[in-house]
Order: sequence, then structure tokens, then C-alpha cells
Amino acid sequence: MARGLNMVFLVVLAVTALIQSSVAQTTFQVGDALGWTIPPNTAAYSTWASNKTFTLNDILVFNFTTGQHDVARVSKANYDSCNPANPISIQNNGPATLTLNETGAHYYICTISSHCSLGQKLAINVTTTTSPAPQPSTSPTATPTPAPTVAPAPVPPTTATPPSSTTSPPPTTATPPSSTTSPPPPTTATPPSSTTTPSAPTPTGVSAPPPPPSSATSLGVTGLCATFLSIVIALLY
Repeated sequence: MARGLNMVFLVVLAVTALIQSSVAQTTFQVGDALGWTIPPNTAAYSTWASNKTFTLNDILVFNFTTGQHDVARVSKANYDSCNPANPISIQNNGPATLTLNETGAHYYICTISSHCSLGQKLAINVTTTTSPAPQPSTSPTATPTPAPTVAPAPVPPTTATPPSSTTSPPPTTATPPSSTTSPPPPTTATPPSSTTTPSAPTPTGVSAPPPPPSSATSLGVTGLCATFLSIVIALLY
């Protein structure tokens, strides 16, 4: 019974390791759409590998036409000098699939003609973890030293005197005198006062004499004048 349990445990461990290995495995198409050929510039494949992480059991696929190219794994010295002699391994049929089963630096070149010297070469670094690893350095290229630049002498700043601004006072506007004429006050005609002198008491049994005719005529003339004067004043206003 115990032996059977041990066998089951070992099988589970093996299956788990196989699953982890298959999940961690990554396939890289070398050069992506460019494939494995003479690149447009000598740094094309080093640029392609610079942002990638290669780990154990990853797969490199070199896409090329059989007879036109090949892929050989070489030493660093042969990689730097593009020497195809004594390769570690070589694949002549394309596309070629290589499994990364060793950690450390890996160097690949094309051994046909001068393809390696034209940039058909690849250097990668294989690690055991998925963290980015520095890629192996290639042969340094001499960079011309730039000529020293002479800084121009500073020019003293010129101070510009701002123009004086004179503000003219605004013109004064004369205020015209107000010509407001008050209308004359209306004249009111004062009617003549008529004072009637009371007559003396008449003794009992004696009849009062009638008023003289000249008094009635004076009152009528006075009333007519007052009426006429009122009409004239009304027409004027």
C-alpha cells in the first residue's frame, strides 16, 4: 500500500514538472518578420535580442531558405571574427529550430559567403529565470571623438531706455448756461367788493321806502364787468 502511494506521488511530481516546463517554454522567431537573412543594417539582430529574455528550454526558430543560408553555433572568438571553422553545431535546412538547453552566452552566424560580416549574426544570453538578463557584448566599434566646441563670447546685454510717456490732460468742456425761463405768475383779477350799507331800523308800523333805481343799475354793470374780465383771463391761460 505504501509503495503504491509513493508511485502515485512520483507520477504527480513528474506531471507537475512537465506542465511547468511546457508553460515556461517560449518560442522566438529570430528577427520576427525579417527572418534569418542578410539584414538592412549590421545591428539588426542585436537590437532584436536586446529587449528579450531567454531562459532554459526556450526555442529559437531561424526562418531561411535552404541553400541560401544556414545557422551555426560558434564560439565567441569565431563570432567576433566571423570564422565558420569548427562550429559547435550547424543547421543547413530551413527553417531551423534550436532548443536552448544550456545557460550562458550563445553565438550564432551564417557561414555562407560574407553574410556574417554583413550582419547575419546573433548573440544571446540564456538564464534560468524569467528576469531580464544582459545580452553578451559584441565587438566594440570605434567611435570618432567629437571635436571640441568653442563657446561664443557672451555679448553684454544692452539696456534700452523706455520712452517717456506724457499724458495730455483731457480737454475741458464748457457747460452751457441753463436758459430756463420761469413763466410769469398768473394774474388774478380781484372782483370789486360791493358793500351794502344796512338800512336803519324802521319804526313799527312804518313801511320802508324802495331803493333808488340808480343802485340796481350799478350792481348790474359791476357784475357784467367781472364776468367779462373772467372770460378774458380764461382765454389768456
